[in-house]
Amino acid sequence: MAFAASQDAFAAALLDAHQPVPSGVTSARGSADLARFAVYRNNVFVSLTKALAQRFPITEKLVGAEFFTGMARAYAGDNKPVSPLIIDYGDGFPDFIANFEPAKSVVYLADVARLEAAWTRAYHAADEEPLALSALTSLGPDTLAELRFQMHPSAALVASRYPIGSIWAAHQQDDVMPVTDWRPEAVLVVRPELIVDVHILPAQDVAFLQAVSAGASLGEAAEAALAQANIFDFGAALVGLVTLGAFRAID
Repeated sequence: MAFAASQDAFAAALLDAHQPVPSGVTSARGSADLARFAVYRNNVFVSLTKALAQRFPITEKLVGAEFFTGMARAYAGDNKPVSPLIIDYGDGFPDFIANFEPAKSVVYLADVARLEAAWTRAYHAADEEPLALSALTSLGPDTLAELRFQMHPSAALVASRYPIGSIWAAHQQDDVMPVTDWRPEAVLVVRPELIVDVHILPAQDVAFLQAVSAGASLGEAAEAALAQANIFDFGAALVGLVTLGAFRAID
């Protein structure tokens, strides 16, 4: 228990400059070695901020490297890694951005970060064969409404009041073109095969996929979608989402 407590104190001191230097970090004279521990502490922050920059490259582009580094260091100060896999670090970063006062003027920044977080989760998700379009041909119209579809393990829906899909796509190029169509967008992030795909969904299909992913039957999801948009087309939405690889199986 004493060793565990010393580990906890060491880890806490690494991410909080106000914490005292842990016992055992001493100079040749036996006093606390502030300078040596400061170098180690800085290396930890550099590693964590680099991990965030690698996971959120478009977020960094939108605010610039200097601002992003400061924001990332502020996040790292209150959020230690909870997994030995550094690829998992930053799942809470989008929510942190949403409440980070200096970033409030970039109103779409947190949602773009949510898209990027979903992208990395999709990239590392389990490999699984997506539901084939041919699976729909054997389904009778009388039972279709009662079925529930299981989402593909890589699939995630990110909905925003801002055109996050268009912003993300524009920043995939060195020469960034301005986004002129400024309206809400919902994005399906999915990796049915080797490549992570980012699809901007038709607005009338968003409520349908939200309901299906929450466990609703196809009939219930269609009713939810029609309540949001009377132009919703059940057949087109279902075929389109299956074609994109959004599902893995039918219950």
